[in-house]
Amino acid sequence: MTYKSMGANVSPFVRKVRIFMAEKGLEYDLEQVSPFSPPAGWREISPLGKIPALLDGDRIVNDSSCICQYIERKNPAPPLFPSADEDYVHALWIEEFIDAGFVPVAGGKVFFPLIVNPIISNQPVDDAVKAEVEQVVENEFPKFWGYLDANLGDKEFFAGNALSIADLAVTSVHVNLRHAGIAVDTDRWPHLAGFVERMCERESVKAMIEEEAPTWSAEAA
Repeated sequence: MTYKSMGANVSPFVRKVRIFMAEKGLEYDLEQVSPFSPPAGWREISPLGKIPALLDGDRIVNDSSCICQYIERKNPAPPLFPSADEDYVHALWIEEFIDAGFVPVAGGKVFFPLIVNPIISNQPVDDAVKAEVEQVVENEFPKFWGYLDANLGDKEFFAGNALSIADLAVTSVHVNLRHAGIAVDTDRWPHLAGFVERMCERESVKAMIEEEAPTWSAEAA
């Protein structure tokens, strides 16, 4: 039976789940759902009104982290959660650092004002908004980018020696920033910048970027 992922494709949480399933080689259907104008009965599917939700037959799974863990349990190969205890816990932490820490800043203070709001209002971004965003990137992003860069160091992946949920979470939010024209400074944070560049060339991620760009890139806005 094919899974159904419900949520807007531009959401970093929806994208994380979709990349996760792509890396597993799983087929799924995507039903576009906006949390701001959801379909009737959405709260019966998602009690908190958030996206994504996953439908597996009659079973409903909510929250991107729970969904990925559910998929991992049902489809253990290839593994996307480390087997070693320390690496496993670290992967969960990096995912939480992104989902609860960086996404609210990168999404609410950068992606929405630069991309989403102009599309909704059909108006270009004014200079005052651009200035506010620049201040956010200059003053608030360094604590996130600095932590991630130091944490990654010379390693290829964030947790252990293989791709994991940590890498997918970090990548997904940076796809939103890529759409908004915001890039990691390669001089200040070379490890993270190189990681994002490598991940964006990965087939599972590249497919998401190509799908979303016509609607959600800075050029589209």
